[in-house]
Parts: sequence; structure tokens; C-alpha cells
Amino acid sequence: MAEYAIPKIDLPNQIGENEAILIASGDLRLSANQMCWPAQEQMERGLMAAFEKEGIRVLRGHPFDPEEKHGFISSQRMGMDVFKNIHPDARLIVAEAVWQYSYHVLAGLRDHRGPILTIANWSGQWPGLVGLLNLNASLTKMGVSYSTIWSRDFTDDYFLQGVRQWIRTGRIVHDTSHARDLDLQQIPQAERALGRALAQKLQFEKAILGIFDEGCMGMYNAILEDELLNPIGVYKERLSQSALLAEMHSVSDAEAQNARAWLDAKGVRFHTGKDGALELTDDQILNQLKMYIAVVRMADRFGCDAIGIQYQQGLKDMVPASDLAEGLLNNVDRPPVCHLETRKELFAGRAIPHFNEADEGSGLDALVTNLIWSSLRLDPATTLHDIRWGEHYSGNGIDDFVWLFQISGAVPASHLEGGYRGASSDRQPPMYFPLGGGTLKGVCKPGEIVWSRVFIMGGQLHADLGRGRAVSLPADEINRRWQATTPEWPMMSAVLDGVTRDQMMARHKANHINVAYAPDPATANRALWAKAAMFNEMGILVHLCGRINSKED
Repeated sequence: MAEYAIPKIDLPNQIGENEAILIASGDLRLSANQMCWPAQEQMERGLMAAFEKEGIRVLRGHPFDPEEKHGFISSQRMGMDVFKNIHPDARLIVAEAVWQYSYHVLAGLRDHRGPILTIANWSGQWPGLVGLLNLNASLTKMGVSYSTIWSRDFTDDYFLQGVRQWIRTGRIVHDTSHARDLDLQQIPQAERALGRALAQKLQFEKAILGIFDEGCMGMYNAILEDELLNPIGVYKERLSQSALLAEMHSVSDAEAQNARAWLDAKGVRFHTGKDGALELTDDQILNQLKMYIAVVRMADRFGCDAIGIQYQQGLKDMVPASDLAEGLLNNVDRPPVCHLETRKELFAGRAIPHFNEADEGSGLDALVTNLIWSSLRLDPATTLHDIRWGEHYSGNGIDDFVWLFQISGAVPASHLEGGYRGASSDRQPPMYFPLGGGTLKGVCKPGEIVWSRVFIMGGQLHADLGRGRAVSLPADEINRRWQATTPEWPMMSAVLDGVTRDQMMARHKANHINVAYAPDPATANRALWAKAAMFNEMGILVHLCGRINSKED
């Protein structure tokens, strides 16, 4: 009889009853991990002190790396190796003060049996809240049970009560009563008919989401499987970012200069310098506009109805940032792009919905929004924002929690105060964007908005929809908020109707939120109800969030 060396699995020792393990997922980019580490370290000290007072000793599951000068899990392989030394039944805390790549830790979290708690610090300095929401959405998609909590300094009652509940029961229960399942009888008849007809037309005619290098940013929640999309008439064109680079080489300098001249005439202010390592240069801008032209031509060639670029990994080492191109694509009024051979203008008078970081939940949402808003003869320009941060604000006719929604540049000019004349372009932060490139920066105009999110839960597509308004804050408050976050990026100051800060954080299953404007409350209601009806007809489970009126406000 043959004899085999049977491999053995030696589980690590279980930790003590009054102990918990802490891990921290980080960026894939060394420069970002090094720059953001001090904020993470400060957060962990406050978090550990809070748990110590509750009788729980928090142990780090992986050490600070003196060579890399940070203590983050910085790759999927590293995450797998870290989890080999964590007992699967241990209390586990995932602490995030920064943007992180969720796939670094998903393999370990998928198999972990003990209670999992995700925590972020309530700060806009780095996108820690954004990272937390992405991780939560990924765990939700995987069907992994977890609890979540957030705090400014880990001493407030909301945080401490949640921590005590988690220590005692292994879970935290938040109030999510603002979200309720759609009742079709609430939808006015006209909007129900429109939504149903558009869904049936989409299923019959079909649409394509163009996706550059699917999943390369590690956002597991941002991948919607074909088996969920195809039955509703949506398919993917999986594109390579190397093909985008090749297409850029076919764009002439003259074409890029013409697009630059168009933007200059519209009043966009480019803040340029000579040092490309730290400043925005004219050459960077021209390369960004070559990318814009190349994307439009590829969208036409492959018949894409929406398109998403995952710029950061790969392209960041080859060309300037994609953000200027993204903002232009999302706008109806944009520099004209002609077919390379026929010279026919492509997508004339139309927005080409771009979903930042190739977030397919946002891409599907943007596609539906474009169809609904166009049918209602509204400006179909839509975008996604990161749910970056926020604070209560009193003044200027406002006494409410005001969110700061911010994305690196995919905001269309029609969303900005002053349109293109209200826009500027600043060099992207070097730690994220080594080859530079500018944004389409500005302050989003006040007005009625419809917000939404498509996500996966329980193996099905879901959609949360709500109403809100972008508000106007004084210049000093805008600047304070910009300096507290990323001043190179556009921002929206938003109040969500009938949804508190903690309800939003507890419920929202994504780092991104989709927004579109409506000219008045009554029109916003009609657009929301038509969108809810269309999603429902597509087989997406719809949840209404906050205060929504079936009649005119």
C-alpha cells in the first residue's frame, strides 16, 4: 500500500476571553500607505484605549514594517498569510482610517468564524469612511456576518454602547428603519408605466457596460456578475487598459489641442506649472484629453452605453489621471469627438455615463438614470461620489447634518456652480497619482437631488433610493471642508431627506453614492418613482430610504 505524507493544519492558539485581534487593510500603493500611516496609528491608539476601558485587550494581528514604514496589510497574499496566524474563532476588529483595498483581507474574512467588527474614525483627512463602506459592502455581497461602528475619538456614547453590545453579544444592531421595501401601489400610474416600459425596452434592445480591467482595484462589491446582469438586458464589454493606451496613441496632438481650446473658451481654469512631479503641466492635460477622445472612440466602436475606467492600477504608471476625461464624459455639453476615419461626431448631444473606478453598481445605476432622465427631458448628467465625511452645520438657512460627497473628478460640469466657468483643474495628489493630471474641480450647485445605490445582498440585486438636496455653504465653510479632505477634488454638500448620519452609515452598501439633479421637488419625485418602477420591473429589489412623497412636496 502506498504511503503519503498527509499535510496537517496547525491552527494558531486561541486568544484569551478578554482579548481581540486587530488588523488594518491598506492601499496597494506604498506611497499612500506611508503617507496615511500616522493617522491610522493615532486611530488605533484611541481605539485600543477605548476597548481597554471595557476590559478587552486589543492585540495587533500583524506588525509595523520598519522597511516599508507602515503597518498595513498591503496585498492579498499578505492578508492570507496574516490570517494563518489568527484563530478562526477569535474576536476580530478591522480598523480603517484610510482608503483600503478590500480584497487584501476578504479571503481571511470569508472563512473567519468569530465575531467581526469593522471600525472607522469619523474624519475626512483620508478616505477611511470610504474604505469602511467598501469593506462592509464586500462582506455583505459575500454573505459574511459582521458588525460596524464609527467614531470621532472613540469616547462618544454611540460608539461605546455599540462596542459593549458587540463584546457582550458579538453583534451591533443599528437603527435602519429609514429603509423600507417598495410598495408598488405608492408609485403614481404615469411613472409606473414609464419605468415598466423602459425596463422592457432595455431587456429587449440590451445595453453594454464597457469595463476597463474589471476588478483591478480590488473592489469586490463593484463587480456585478453576468448572471445577475444578463437577464435584465445588460451585458459587459471587458476592455483592457492597454487597449486604451494604444488608442490614445492614435489621437493626434492637434485633436487634443482642439479639446483644450474648447475648455479654455468655456472658462475652465487650469492651474499649471513646470514641475510635473508636483504640478499640473500642459503636457499632462493634453494626455488626459487624448484619453477622453480615445474613450469616446472605443465606446462607439464597441457599442457601449456606459463606460468605466479603473485608472489607478496600471495606468497610473503609464499616463496622467483619468479624472478629467471622466467628468467630461458624464456631461452632455463637452468637447466634440469625431470618428478617426469618417470624421462624424460621436455621441453628439449625449452624455456617455462614466462610472468611476469601474464600479458596476454605479454603472448600472447611471445607465438607468440616463434613460429615465432623458425620457423626462431632464439633464441626464449623473455621477457617483464617495461618501467621504460630514458634520452638522447651522447657518445660511441650514440646521442639519451636511454630508461632504467627494470624488476625484468624475463630476460633470452641469453639476457645478457656474458650469465650466465654475470649474478649475488642479494636479492630482502625487501619492495617488505619480504622473499627475488634473481634475474637474468645483462646488456642486444647490438643488434637488435623487440619490441611489445598486448593490448585491443575498445573491440578488438591490437598490436603495432616496431624496435630498445639495446645499450652498459659505465660502469659508467650503474651504474648511476642502482643507479637511482633498482640496484638489470637486465636492457636493448634501442633506439627505429623513436619513440620519448613523442610519446612512449602517445601511449603505457601497463606498459610492449616485446622484442626479432635478429642477424642483415635484420633478425629483417623478424621476425617483419612475426609477423605482424601472428597477422593480428589472427584478431589482427596491428599498426607499428616508422621506419620500408620492405627491408634490
